[in-house]
Amino acid sequence: PASLVYNWLSEAQRFTPKLKCTVISGKQSEREELIKDCIGYDLLITSYDLLKRDIVHYHDKHFLLCTVDEAQFIKNNTTEASKAVKLIKADMRFALTGTPIENRLSELWSIFDFLMPGYLYNRESFRTMFEVPIVKNLDSDAMSKLKDMTSPFILRRLKTDVLKDLPEKLEETREAELEGKQRQLYDAQIGKIKNMLEKKDFNTSKIQILAELTRLRQVCCDPSLIYEDYNGSSAKRDLCMQLVESAIDSGHRILLFSQFTSMLDILKKDFDEKGIEYFTITGSTDKKERMRLVENFNNSKVPLFLISLKAGGTGLNLTGADIVIHYDPWWNTAVQNQATDRAHRIGQTKVVTVYKLIANNTIEKRIVELQKSKSELAEQILSGENTSLSSLTKEDLLKILG
Repeated sequence: PASLVYNWLSEAQRFTPKLKCTVISGKQSEREELIKDCIGYDLLITSYDLLKRDIVHYHDKHFLLCTVDEAQFIKNNTTEASKAVKLIKADMRFALTGTPIENRLSELWSIFDFLMPGYLYNRESFRTMFEVPIVKNLDSDAMSKLKDMTSPFILRRLKTDVLKDLPEKLEETREAELEGKQRQLYDAQIGKIKNMLEKKDFNTSKIQILAELTRLRQVCCDPSLIYEDYNGSSAKRDLCMQLVESAIDSGHRILLFSQFTSMLDILKKDFDEKGIEYFTITGSTDKKERMRLVENFNNSKVPLFLISLKAGGTGLNLTGADIVIHYDPWWNTAVQNQATDRAHRIGQTKVVTVYKLIANNTIEKRIVELQKSKSELAEQILSGENTSLSSLTKEDLLKILG
């Protein structure tokens, strides 16, 4: 991913200083020149986005090794990024990922299609032989055969196995109770969605329904996300402020994740009023600026880092923090776990405490329950955590709406 390119350069300079490394970046003409003269380098680092634009300039290049980091970026074999990566000529191929199966079994096929094209057959054969029998029919024989075929090529590393000195990770759920105007708005939004599910065809109205579902989750976070004139209480926002202030008073440093950048903006105002210093990374933060902010946080005493879940959930090394707060739950636990791993990783010397903030008796509580019920398939194959918003059925939605 583009956000990690300079992180890789920094790590290479730190751990392998003898390697001559370069980042393929800049204008198109500059990138073309770098690729043309790549014979002078030991290691080229580029992003999926730039690779797909520059792939024509790699056609006559042959590498000893091609490694893809965050390999879930090639999980969809129809994307240009996935196609481009698979065109690179290399003697050896490695795929690094903490989430080889995020949402569906076909993602594992796409990664293997990069590693060893044809080994898991073509896409349609894989679907017929493995995906349908395993997912639809819970076929244990198909499951066993797929494990037998893939396990020799998967080096799975759990932290408990390889990081003997990594401190403990403690997880705790903190629940907030919606009251007054916030509860009324929540109940009204629930009624609206249920009405849509009853009166409209689910498949043709799914995008509209999911948009309303997002609004429901925003009411849980803070109603002012969608109602400009809202002047009532915000249960989770109050809970978050209490938790942050208490943690800072006790000398802790905090990573605070939310999928809603607008929620981070609201919290910033609260922190400004309290005189609490913080850094921020969102999707609009330049990749060089990200690395500067990460370095500043790890080397300073600023107690708080606000990070949007998707922008800062991978690759960043933020071992300066020992508390992680997830302001809102995401459908896919893998995404949240990756975010937590920004602090709970090599170099961490303190116990890391993870707080998950949940609005009680709401969709958020049921999202957590759904995460658990949907995580079994991938765990049976290799690593678990396979729920996505797009994979929800009408029955799933009715269940989580309560």
